[in-house]
Amino acid sequence: MAVASKKRPLRYAIVGLGGRSAMYSSALYSSHEKYGKLAAFCDLNPVRMKFWNDHFQRTHGKKPVPTYRPDRFDRMLKENRIDRLIVTSMDRTHHRYIIRAMELGCDVVTEKPLTVDADKCQAIIDTQKKTGRQLTVTFNYRYAPFNSRIKEIIQSGAIGRVLSVHFEWLLNTQHGADYFRRWHRDKRNSGGLMVHKATHHFDLVNWWIASAPELVFGLGRLAFYGRENAEERGELNFYYRARGSRWAKDDPFALHLEGNERLEGLYLKAEKEDGYLRDQSVFGDGISIEDDMAVLVRYRNRATMTYHLTAYSPWEGYRVMFNGTRGRLEVEIEERPYVSGAKDDFNMPELRGLEPRDEARPAAIVLRPLWGKPLLVNYEKGSGGHGGGDVRLLDDIFIGPKKDPLGHAAGLYDGVMSIMTGVCANHSFNTGRPIRVDELVKI
Repeated sequence: MAVASKKRPLRYAIVGLGGRSAMYSSALYSSHEKYGKLAAFCDLNPVRMKFWNDHFQRTHGKKPVPTYRPDRFDRMLKENRIDRLIVTSMDRTHHRYIIRAMELGCDVVTEKPLTVDADKCQAIIDTQKKTGRQLTVTFNYRYAPFNSRIKEIIQSGAIGRVLSVHFEWLLNTQHGADYFRRWHRDKRNSGGLMVHKATHHFDLVNWWIASAPELVFGLGRLAFYGRENAEERGELNFYYRARGSRWAKDDPFALHLEGNERLEGLYLKAEKEDGYLRDQSVFGDGISIEDDMAVLVRYRNRATMTYHLTAYSPWEGYRVMFNGTRGRLEVEIEERPYVSGAKDDFNMPELRGLEPRDEARPAAIVLRPLWGKPLLVNYEKGSGGHGGGDVRLLDDIFIGPKKDPLGHAAGLYDGVMSIMTGVCANHSFNTGRPIRVDELVKI
């Protein structure tokens, strides 16, 4: 992994200036400033780039960086002598920027998912092999102390060889609904939740059990969101977007952009440039992603997994059970949900009507040996985004990995294998048959 030298810090550019970009830009302007220099922004929307330049000038006293639209991407990299590109754009565009940056001699740090389908994935694989450039995929969930403790237990052999995994992930009606308001609702953009969201989960399993998916079968449908489902439940009051709608005023699923500095600046005031509406109704037409998905996976080490993702749950979090040759490991954690772009480290105000729960159930890791008493396992409690994973990930990216027996840092292979479970599941949804990973990509 490229790291800052003693001569000068590495020069970074960020492409895609939505809410997720802030984790990287704020780090380069504060906690990790001496390790890297933020040199340029690239986005389709000039209002969004100006918002961030103004924000960091006001909050950090930073001079605005040069801004570029995508048709001047090559020029941006060359004019600003960019060493590493950070990709936080819409998922379906990741491959375009990753490939071109590597061709122009840059290393790349990309948000998950690596990309959205097998063809784009193969193009990234082929380009990386051709150029030899470094590609880092940012799996912050790996770095959370809670998830690291799970890895330690399995790696120690406490439950022996893992034979099967049962994994349930729940998105509540604050966080889960948000995917159905924004660009993610179009499967062409995101690969659906099987790719955009579940890539986190599939990567965790790959990492926890030190294997990769081989065969995938899945069933998925839009069961709760969307206009047709609402009509079947007897709903009568529909709207296209929350802004200006009388029906949205009392709808707990509506997102109100007004009064939230971040949402207004990044989206409401930027609509005139690209027409993107951030506050669409989750019960509108045109939703092509699933909200209820069941998947069966066989891994290269012959372990199997049953997985279910629900995007309309009353609470948010996950349960995982590992069955091994020497015992069983049971995991449960309730997470604090959020709405993307609305509130983060900059302490933006909560969205009215969408306040998270005050208290979550204590997380638990229970080890059950075959011939012993159950043991409640202690773990370090992380703070900050993604259970304390964000800050540790940023250290790895900008400072460089330290001694790491758990192997947190993720590269191209990890990025590929994390999305291929979801990509294969999408193919299985459409064909009704199991799909082998090697049918779709070669790495």
